[in-house]
This record gives sequence, C-alpha cells and structure tokens, in this order.
Amino acid sequence: MVDEVEKVVVTEAALALLDEIRAEHGNVVFKISAGCCDGTGPMCFREADVMIGSNDIKLGDADNAGIWATPSIADLWKNSQMILDAGPGTGAGFSLDNGRTTHFLTRSRIIS
Repeated sequence: MVDEVEKVVVTEAALALLDEIRAEHGNVVFKISAGCCDGTGPMCFREADVMIGSNDIKLGDADNAGIWATPSIADLWKNSQMILDAGPGTGAGFSLDNGRTTHFLTRSRIIS
C-alpha cells in the first residue's frame, strides 16, 4: 500500500517568516495568485482582510494558515505536492511579505 503524501509541506524558512508576519498581523491565510503580474505566487493576507470565494479550493494548511486557490489554479496543483518555502527578495502586490528581505515562494514535487 502506498503511503498518503502530504499535499503541503512547509519549510523551516517559511515557518520563520510566517511567525514574523503573525507577530505583526495576527492570523493569516494564503491565496495562490492567478494574476498576470504576480504569477502563481503565494500571497499572504491577514485573515480578516481576505474573502475566500465559494468556488475557491483549499489546497492545504501552512501551520494552520489555510492555502486557497481558484479552481483553475487548484487544478494545476492536483498532481503535485506544494512546498511552501521562503527565500531572498520581496513579496508581490499586497502580500504581507512585501517590503521585507524574505518572501514566500512555492516549489513543487510531482506525486506519482
């Protein structure tokens, strides 16, 4: 029997950035962007500031912060494991990692 693969894995770097952002802003959620300018990057928002649409699909959690995407983006992740990571650079748009020296990013691993 094949072990069930976690759909979302969170790196230590992402957990550290998430802790930093939560200390400033409280509970947060992620939306995987579908915009032309932000690509499909993980956008981090205060939970109180984001609207999860009735068609949005929850891909998983990052330390109890939900990760949501539109159906078309969720479909792209259906056969992949999302690795939420953090690295050098600044976040995009209105994401709470914008203006910092570290930002969230995703990596993927194909689930076979």
